Amino acid sequence: MPDRARPSPGFTGYAGYALGAVFFFYAWILRVSPSVMVDPLMRDFAVSGAILGNLSAFYFYAYASLQMPVGMALDRWGPRKVMSLGVLLAGVGCLIFASAPGVEVAYVGRTFIGAGAAFGLLGGMVLAGAWFSPRRFAMLSGLLMTTGLMGGIVGQAPMALLVEAEGWRRSIIYLGILALILGFVMWLVIRDRPPAAAGRTVPSVSAAASGEGVLAALWRVAKHPQTIAIAFFCGLSASPMLAFGALWGVPYAETRFGVDRASAAFATSMLLFGFVVGGPICGWLSDRIGRRKLPMVAGTILGGLAMAAALYLPGLSFVAYQGLMFVAGLASTGMVVAYALTREHNAGGGSGAALGLVNMAAVMGGAVFQPVVGLLLDLQWTGALKGGARVYGIDAFDNAMLTMPALYIAALLFALMIRETWCRPVTGDTSAAQAAA
Repeated sequence: MPDRARPSPGFTGYAGYALGAVFFFYAWILRVSPSVMVDPLMRDFAVSGAILGNLSAFYFYAYASLQMPVGMALDRWGPRKVMSLGVLLAGVGCLIFASAPGVEVAYVGRTFIGAGAAFGLLGGMVLAGAWFSPRRFAMLSGLLMTTGLMGGIVGQAPMALLVEAEGWRRSIIYLGILALILGFVMWLVIRDRPPAAAGRTVPSVSAAASGEGVLAALWRVAKHPQTIAIAFFCGLSASPMLAFGALWGVPYAETRFGVDRASAAFATSMLLFGFVVGGPICGWLSDRIGRRKLPMVAGTILGGLAMAAALYLPGLSFVAYQGLMFVAGLASTGMVVAYALTREHNAGGGSGAALGLVNMAAVMGGAVFQPVVGLLLDLQWTGALKGGARVYGIDAFDNAMLTMPALYIAALLFALMIRETWCRPVTGDTSAAQAAA
């Protein structure tokens, strides 16, 4: 439908999209909330750092593995049903997690939380594609990601204050009740598409529209070396944010600077805040200069230098540390460009499956490296306990956090393997010409 003939989204369209953004905001609170519960979780479940990292990572295991099936479910049953059920599933997971007598039940709750949260971003994108002009899709998708990361900020310092006041179990119960309310409102308000769109096809985010199965789509995408390189780049680029920013950054700041949990959480959230600010800027800059690869390479180098300086520069003040965390997050926004690059490299077909794979790889960074950092800390644990929770010294953190600059270096290597598209679709003869070049 031409833009001039498309009706205004009206209240229903704007409200549905806004609820999708709220869902993704909520999902990010759930994603990062364990970072302000490290000590009480280790104490209550009597677990090591590696097991705690694995507990937090169960969110990512479920979230990542469901990305392509979620797209297919949205295509088949529509965002109203799927998103409402998704947020309710996350709420049930919160209630299971909050009442868990041991870590095994907590694993189940965390898995439910991740599975339900998996419907947030893609569901919001489906609503944006159904109700708004295609020329606004990139902007609306960027706003969804920015809103989600703002939820990550709320899930740290403000969540830390709530945990201090109410305890971690009651805080998670509150989040579960919030999910039940949100799911009910979404069911009442969201409509899958405008009435005028009943006879036309809404853009798909998955391979389902062509009848292709998940495994077949993954196999076809896996044979595309550029998509694989982009996926590795995104996974490695996202890992510092998800491993450090979403879990281990808070206890690290507490140990290094001797600050309280809320202050440590605020400092760590600067990494996410930098991404919130930098995401739209990086996307605009990439479009402006007509380059994709340059912002990715330059951002990865700057982010790695800022992270290394924040972690290892001697005599660093707490204020300077927060500033460097902000710069590291700001520079890590090459991931935003990578999604556009994925669409351009797969313009000949299968862009939905490719985007699902890249998004899955980005989330898997947290699933892999949260437990890895925990294991490295455990290997250096001296046996010290405080209130039943393991206490790691600054030397242990310094050694374990060497993984953060290493991740940026690895991401840079994959960024250098990616071919520039000059912001144009790569199809047919163009693809062959670039391959020959």
